Amino acid sequence: MIKKIFFGINLLLLGSGMYAQKILRLPDAVNMALQSSLDIQLAQNHIAQDSINNNKGVAGGLPLLTANIADNEQVSSVNQKLNSGANINRNNAASNALSAGITGSILLYNGGRVVASKKRLAQLETQSRQLLTSQVQEVIASVMIGYYDIVRQQEYLKTIDRSIDASNQQLQMIKVRQSVGLANNADLFQAQIDLSNLQQAKLAQQLVISQAKTELLRMLTANPDSSIEIKDSIEVDKNIMLADILNGLSNNPDIIAADNQIKISEYIVKETEALRYPSIRATTGYNFIRNKTAAGNILLNQNYGPTVGLSIGIPIYNGSVYKRQKQVAQLDVQNAGLQKQILIRDYNANAVKQYQAYTISIHQLDSAVAAYGIAEKLLQLTLMRFDLRQATIVEVRNAQQSFEESGYRLVNINFSAKTAEIALKRMANLLKL
Repeated sequence: MIKKIFFGINLLLLGSGMYAQKILRLPDAVNMALQSSLDIQLAQNHIAQDSINNNKGVAGGLPLLTANIADNEQVSSVNQKLNSGANINRNNAASNALSAGITGSILLYNGGRVVASKKRLAQLETQSRQLLTSQVQEVIASVMIGYYDIVRQQEYLKTIDRSIDASNQQLQMIKVRQSVGLANNADLFQAQIDLSNLQQAKLAQQLVISQAKTELLRMLTANPDSSIEIKDSIEVDKNIMLADILNGLSNNPDIIAADNQIKISEYIVKETEALRYPSIRATTGYNFIRNKTAAGNILLNQNYGPTVGLSIGIPIYNGSVYKRQKQVAQLDVQNAGLQKQILIRDYNANAVKQYQAYTISIHQLDSAVAAYGIAEKLLQLTLMRFDLRQATIVEVRNAQQSFEESGYRLVNINFSAKTAEIALKRMANLLKL
C-alpha cells in the first residue's frame, strides 16, 4: 500500500513539474500512459455504454407498465329536447371528465427478434472489450517506441561526446607541438573548426532529445515542462519465431473484434427477418372513468374495473420493405466477413515484413557491434599515431567519422530490431512489460 501511495505521489509530482529531475523507467511510463490515456478512457466509456445497453429490457423482452390520468374541466351551454317532452336549457353548465388507468403488457412472440437483439447487444459489449484491449496494446507500443527513441538519441549523444573528447585530445596535442614550433596554425585552426562543428552537433542532438522527451510526456498526458531522465539501454529479444507470431494472430483483438462484427451482422439479419413474423402481446390493466355534468340527460357516468386482452399483429404487405432490409443485412454479413479476411491478410503480410526487418536487424547487430569496437580502437590508435607524428590531422578526422558512423549505425540497427520486435508482439497480443 505504501509503495502504491509513493508511486502515486511520484506521478503527481511529475505531472505538476515539481521534480527537478526524475528518473523515468519504462514500466512507470507505461503505467502512467495506461492510467491517463484519453483514448483508453474513450474505449472504457464505450464498454460502459454497451454494458448498459446489454439488457433484456433494451432488447424488448421485459414487460411494459404504463399509468395515465386525465382530468378535464369544461363549461358549456346545454340545449336538449328529450323524447319524454322535457326540455333542458342551461347556460354555463360545468362538466368534469376524469379518467385514470394502469396498463401492463408483455411480448409473447415476435419471431425470435428479442432473442436475436439480446445476443447482438452482448456481442457489442464483447467487441468493445476487444477494442479496449487493442487500444491498450497500441498505447503500450507507442510508449515503448517513444521511450526507446529517447534511449537511441542519447546513445547518439554519447558517440558525439566521445568524438569531442578525441578532438580535444587532438587539439591539446597540436597546442603542445605548436609551443615547441612543431605545428603550424593551419592544423590548429582545422582542429578548432572540427571541435566547433562537433559542439554544434551536440547542441542539435540535445534539442532532439529534449523534443523526444516532450513527445513522450505528451503520450503520458503529463506536464510537458517536466524534467525527466532516462537511464536505460535497448535490449532486443532474439528468440521470436515467425510461426509463433502468425499463430498468435488468432489472439489479435482487432481480428477478434472483426469476428464479433460478423456475429453482430448475423443477429441483425435475424432481427430483420423476425419483422415478417406475427407479433403476439398480452395486455392487462385497470381503468377508472368518471364523467360528471351539471346539466344534461346524464348527470353522472362512472365505470371502473380490470381489463385483460391479447393482441396479434400480422404483417401482410408493406411494399417488400422487410424483404429488402433482410437482403441489405445479409450483404452486411458478407462485408463483415470480407473485412475480416482483409484484416487477416494485412496482418499476415505486415507480420512477415516486420519479421524480415527483425531478422535482418538481428543479423546486422553482431557485425555492427564488432564494427563499432574496431572503429573505437582505430580512433584510439590514430590519436596515438598522431601524438607520435605518424598520422595526419586528416587521418584523425577520418577515424572520427568512421567512429561516429559506426556508432550511429549500431544504435539505428538496435532500435530497428526493437521496433520490429514491439510490432510483432503487438500483432500477436503478446506485448507485455
